[in-house]
Amino acid sequence: MDMINSFSFSGMPKIIFGVGKSKELPSIIKKYGTNMILVTGKESFKNSEEGKKILEAFVANSININSVEITKEPSPSTIDNVVSSYKNKNIDVVVAIGGGSVMDAGKAISAMLLEDKSVEDYIEGVGNSIHSGKKIPMIAIPTTAGTGSEATKNAVLSKIGPDGYKASLRHENFVPNVAVVDPVLTLTLPQKETAYSGMDCFTQLVESYISTNASPFTDVLAQDGLKAVKASLETCYDDGSNLEARIQMSFAALISGICLSNAGLGVVHGFASSIGSRYNIPHGAICGTLMAVANEANVKKLKNMPYCKDYLTKYARLGLLFAGKKENATMESYADAFVDYLFALTDKFKLPKFNMFGIADDNVYQILKNTSCKNNPILLSPIEIKDIFQRRNK
Repeated sequence: MDMINSFSFSGMPKIIFGVGKSKELPSIIKKYGTNMILVTGKESFKNSEEGKKILEAFVANSININSVEITKEPSPSTIDNVVSSYKNKNIDVVVAIGGGSVMDAGKAISAMLLEDKSVEDYIEGVGNSIHSGKKIPMIAIPTTAGTGSEATKNAVLSKIGPDGYKASLRHENFVPNVAVVDPVLTLTLPQKETAYSGMDCFTQLVESYISTNASPFTDVLAQDGLKAVKASLETCYDDGSNLEARIQMSFAALISGICLSNAGLGVVHGFASSIGSRYNIPHGAICGTLMAVANEANVKKLKNMPYCKDYLTKYARLGLLFAGKKENATMESYADAFVDYLFALTDKFKLPKFNMFGIADDNVYQILKNTSCKNNPILLSPIEIKDIFQRRNK
């Protein structure tokens, strides 16, 4: 047996997973109190049948609803405005029902209700203050199968523009107290959003698995998550009403959040940060469109690095999982097969190129300069990073 290296593992929320588990929300919430901030996305949740049932259950259980709608990736000013409105309203619990942006907003709101400064003062790489870690209890309920934010200790906040950033408010205590993962809530997710959120989940699992900070613990989890992606992602795209596939993807997304919190991510998410801070492009679209070209660059370079054999072996395992067993296959050919699978998925999901979003040529230099390779299995040169970008820009 190979030696197991030392590692650490962050805490997780109490996880309640399963079909119909959202029905338990009133009793879960009332353990903390009845004065709630409810964070949701656009009107789609409130207008959905499941959403109406949940809201009716809150009213029936005498839970006071203070509604907050998050219509795009949350900004520091959005968080500050919400906190200012509710700071002295004796809020007992923050409940976030939605996609990753909604859950990130919920985590940030719960973290800032007991602080006096702006949230920007506590954001990594932006502010200079250290958060106390105190928060209002927070419950996360995902309606997409993508970010895994229901299991992470950070809230991603974005300030869009030339001086923008996409960075995290982070603390071990910011992991939601409870994550209620009910796959039924993902059944109405449109096809395009299914592809984008699914590719975000897929990216997180792959990047966690091949991360330089991966551990035997995260490897085991990531592999189970990846098996679920293989079994269900394309099915969810083809038939969004397939509940079994939605269950598998909800499980994969939850695992991806746990893995990224403990293993970190790679160059695709480096791009997602540098591009997302300048342009309002869906996070999953950025990850999805870069998956094939970024992993192709990694595999190409790893083949010429004998001391990186362990990472190439991981890519070969991914090739075996996603492309199937092949006669007379080598480690290199299995790694290539995984990349081929990603290119095929890119075409099937019609993942957009960046030129569709109007990225200005004079911003490309700053995007490339700010793209991190942290935790990537191989250090990519500026020329290689530029090539990855350009191949999905034209």
